[in-house]
Amino acid sequence: MTEVAIKTFFDSTTGTFTHVVHDPATRKAAIIDPVWDYDPKSGRTTECSLRSVVDHIASEDLRPEWVLETHVHADHLSAGNLLRERYGCKIGIGAAIRQVQETFKKIFHPEEGFQTDGSQFDRTFADGDAFSIGNVQVSVLHVPGHTPADSAYVIGKHVFVGDTIFAPDVGTARCDFPNGNAHTLYRSIQRLLSMPEDTVLHLCHDYPPEGREPRAEWTVAEERAGNIHVHDGVSEEDFVKMRTERDATLAMPVLILPSVQINMRAGALPPAEANGVSYLKIPVNLL
Repeated sequence: MTEVAIKTFFDSTTGTFTHVVHDPATRKAAIIDPVWDYDPKSGRTTECSLRSVVDHIASEDLRPEWVLETHVHADHLSAGNLLRERYGCKIGIGAAIRQVQETFKKIFHPEEGFQTDGSQFDRTFADGDAFSIGNVQVSVLHVPGHTPADSAYVIGKHVFVGDTIFAPDVGTARCDFPNGNAHTLYRSIQRLLSMPEDTVLHLCHDYPPEGREPRAEWTVAEERAGNIHVHDGVSEEDFVKMRTERDATLAMPVLILPSVQINMRAGALPPAEANGVSYLKIPVNLL
């Protein structure tokens, strides 16, 4: 097994970790869950969060082959398309993206011709699919529940888990988005927690309590012992009850409306209209 190098960046505004993984032998790389900054007050995008990622790629002389999305994020815009245009890399996401696109096409009513076949992405992964980053082998786990299309990427003892599970003192992701399901999330999490105890879970988000710095990596052993929602001994029934009651109290993410419209397009803006401007939609009295 070729060892992989991992560098992680934290966007404090959205609580998002972006991971850059590369094969030291070939310098080929993948960027997992990159962030594109968006100001909801002005509607302007910037590349502040992405700049540190791009600088790292340059300083390490990396050759990006992939952008890997763990799911269609509701809390930040993806910089996947920016990176694809810059480096010529491919964008991958779980094959259930088609279901997500079908759902949100009904909500956002995009332009005529918007496809719900996942074709905005270069590859849609099924459970068990495998691919490589240089000489580094990657396998895909379908871990739905938070959304139908969540995927985790497994590289040796490292697993990039997306929003399936958070830090032990934070718990787990919500399941009240369209086609989310707490039973399904519990089973996906158990799939992850059945891995060897020294397996390193690389998170997509952290919302640390006061006094703790953001931390991207936790072992299976740490999660099984201390996760406040799914530690050893928590039954599926208890988890679903907790998750359902908790989700009913949560506000919508600040950036969900712009994020989903961009992210279901692999991080691309909607086509510009006749005046040369791209527009995002706000559905009124629907959500």
